[in-house]
Amino acid sequence: MSTYTTDIHAERVGHLGLITLNRPKALNALSLAMVRELNHVLQAWQDDAQVMAVVVRGSNKEGPFGGFCAGGDIRYFHQAALSGDVALEDFFTEEYSLNHLIQNYPKPYIALMDGIVMGGGMGISQGAALRVVTERTKMAMPETHIGLFPDVGGGYFLGRCHGPMCPVHMGEYLALTGYVLCGGESLHVGLADVCVNSAALPAMWDTLHQQNWASGEAVVAWWRQQSQVTTEQALAVSPTWQSASIDTVFGLPTVAAIEQALQCADEWSVHTLKALQHQSPLMLCVTLEQIRRGRSMTLADDLRMERDLVRHCFQTDHLSRRGVSSETVEGIRALAVDKDHAPKWQPTRIADITPEMVLPFFESPWPASAHPLRHLN
Repeated sequence: MSTYTTDIHAERVGHLGLITLNRPKALNALSLAMVRELNHVLQAWQDDAQVMAVVVRGSNKEGPFGGFCAGGDIRYFHQAALSGDVALEDFFTEEYSLNHLIQNYPKPYIALMDGIVMGGGMGISQGAALRVVTERTKMAMPETHIGLFPDVGGGYFLGRCHGPMCPVHMGEYLALTGYVLCGGESLHVGLADVCVNSAALPAMWDTLHQQNWASGEAVVAWWRQQSQVTTEQALAVSPTWQSASIDTVFGLPTVAAIEQALQCADEWSVHTLKALQHQSPLMLCVTLEQIRRGRSMTLADDLRMERDLVRHCFQTDHLSRRGVSSETVEGIRALAVDKDHAPKWQPTRIADITPEMVLPFFESPWPASAHPLRHLN
């Protein structure tokens, strides 16, 4: 079976299913059509006894690899929100269903996370049986920068960051600041499994076509063996973040307390505070609550919570804000539409955010029996 749509190339080669995200001019940002095609292909392959494992990669303007996926198509989000396009609701329901499918896929799913891996790109890679990064990987969940929150299961996987050199509250730090993990840094926080040299990827991809694989597990074992030396080298490089500072600051109970704790003259505090001050104060507070709730949730429950949150982001009725007046539409406008990088956040100060503004985001607009993700388990 081979499927060549405009933006998704899927082919079965021997006993492997190989997927290439092929929308390089948009950094492989996921459209609704791409989400639907990925769901269709993966559902077909999970029931195909001839497919032992699935491998997914991105492409860039110069050819294969070099770019994985920059997230969801935020320009579409902006347009759909302003026009009242009901397909925007379908996008998040189907994307989160795809994230859940990947996390629970019955066959090894291997994600080659070369280049940019952000937002929706994390959603289609963090559930993989093997997450492969390179020295070119730039990994982040920067949604608070556009008045959103780290969705696609971010409450689940960011809340579970782990590793011998990983701060306990690394998830809060990554979610609130949008810090970009470069290359092997992602290994230290448990958001990647192995590291390879990007130059080796084309030959390794060709090997996938040529080998007669005995099982899906054999494919995973081969990737681990091929990447062992590079992974050990990446892990030997100590990360630059300050673990004690991250835990001291980002373990505090509120964003206001975090902001206050960063009123210091040292370089890390100044840099971190500056990062927070670019983000939406309202969505910083929503995000902190999301990460802390998601840490103890199942993935299905977390995705249901995030589906509630994203509805409120575009239809913030408890604050009488919809469409162009919503925090999310304003954030996307400033970053990707008008590109003035001057969003008009409401409120403008973290100190002005109250629990009454935040907690209604976590009230589901649907009864459990009618929730769009009620089928997840």
